[in-house]
Amino acid sequence: MHEFQIIKKYFSKLTKNNKSSLNLSDDVFFDKSKNLVVSVDTYVEGIHFINFKKPKLVIKKILRSSISDLICKGVNPKYYFISGSGNKKTFSSFNLKMISNSLKEEQKKYNIFLCGGDTVYSNKLSFTVTSIGFSRKIIRRNNAKLNDDIYVTGNIGDSYMGLKILKKQIKLKKKISEKYFIEKYFQPDLKLTLTNKLLNFANTSIDISDGLISDLEKLIGEQKLTYKLNLVDIPISSNLKKLLLSKKLKKISYISQGDDYQILFTASISKSRIIDNIAKSLGIKISKIGKIRSINQKSQIIDQNGNKITLKNKGYNHNF
Repeated sequence: MHEFQIIKKYFSKLTKNNKSSLNLSDDVFFDKSKNLVVSVDTYVEGIHFINFKKPKLVIKKILRSSISDLICKGVNPKYYFISGSGNKKTFSSFNLKMISNSLKEEQKKYNIFLCGGDTVYSNKLSFTVTSIGFSRKIIRRNNAKLNDDIYVTGNIGDSYMGLKILKKQIKLKKKISEKYFIEKYFQPDLKLTLTNKLLNFANTSIDISDGLISDLEKLIGEQKLTYKLNLVDIPISSNLKKLLLSKKLKKISYISQGDDYQILFTASISKSRIIDNIAKSLGIKISKIGKIRSINQKSQIIDQNGNKITLKNKGYNHNF
């Protein structure tokens, strides 16, 4: 059973009289009367990160992916709680020092503060992060409009290449290139400076965690809308472009594998100039990659020749 099927069947009814839960269909809880925004994420070794050989980097990854839920809603993260389950090996003195140092660095980088948490002895390593921010309004999911333009920040695919390198599924001749992709996997480039601006133009938004296509379909949800994406417009870094060419790999296989933590959003055509100006003023890459269409048209991805592309894997699936 899929994650959303479980939520709908067993838990949605429990939030019937609680509008702040947003029907459990978004990334966050939003209490408008208190301007309170909360998100919760759990990370398990072997699923969300390969192992704990690089504790400092793993902590950076999970904390950034957690506060990303708030950032994509147009909310600045302020506080966080972190809980962990581990044993004497995973929570050794050395590892705990690395965890503490990593959290300290991330707090300084994103101006956030630790407020509490919990620890549990277990042979299965996991972390749960609760992120808190304050805002008068947020950008909700499932609020796309017909004919909206579809945008994405930054580059897509670097993180997945980093994961493949870590798993030794691909080898590069240059260690410098390997370092670049591994860094993108562990330290996603969050667009914090864009946070407050998003509310001025985005109709709906989500961060890309499970994959571009998978998350775009979540973004639209049960709205009677579809999408058209242009593969050539989906942004990838020059490093990934060179690597795909040298290895004769297909771009389509790298644009919806997840862990990018870029912001995917839609906006009215009239907001195009505003978005371009904000991108230039902040020095942030924002790419227009497609269009929201009527339910009468099928969702599709188009290549540079105008041909439809079939994508076997749209992203990570939370199946139980």
